[in-house]
Amino acid sequence: MPKMIVSIDGVVIKEAQLTKDRTSLGRRPYNDIVIDNLAVSGEHAVVQMSGNEAYLEDLNSTNGTYVNGKAIKKQLLKNNDTVEIGKYKIKYLNEAATPAKAGAGSSASPEATLGADAGANLNAAIKVMSGAAAGREVALVKVVTTIGKPGVAVAAITKRPHGFVVAHVEGSDKPTINGAPLGAESVTLKHGDVLELAGTQMQFVQR
Repeated sequence: MPKMIVSIDGVVIKEAQLTKDRTSLGRRPYNDIVIDNLAVSGEHAVVQMSGNEAYLEDLNSTNGTYVNGKAIKKQLLKNNDTVEIGKYKIKYLNEAATPAKAGAGSSASPEATLGADAGANLNAAIKVMSGAAAGREVALVKVVTTIGKPGVAVAAITKRPHGFVVAHVEGSDKPTINGAPLGAESVTLKHGDVLELAGTQMQFVQR
């Protein structure tokens, strides 16, 4: 099934299966793929499925929609095309177009390792240590879990085959890990690491 993988600065923040005939992208919360950023229009673009083909159409957005670096109005997407909306990059993957070989080893693309089963044997959670939600645990069961307050500080914890990494996604308030600010690069999490985000302390727990 075709899917779109949304990332910013190389950090994957969400993954969406194209299960509907029409999938909308934009800033407003009613879109199928919500990208909460001021550079993104309320109703920015739409993906229309025709059989196994996906057509991307720009909805007269303010800042435009780009495919592989070129501005488009409407275009047929090909496997591995990169859609750009604001600072966000959206990788279009259609495995039906290029069937994956069974048992593909290290030659698999990075996106291929982001399947729902990636790191399925890794059982981890984020435990809130301060604030109103102190004591609450958030199980890291999804490929990408975003934490924080939009507009203030948002970090994404991504499940990889060999563990979990955390990266700063947006906001002027940079998260810290064990007291050190998170830079542009993602950082591998270890059991017991303490994250602080928008004034809330959280601990990474791996079982």
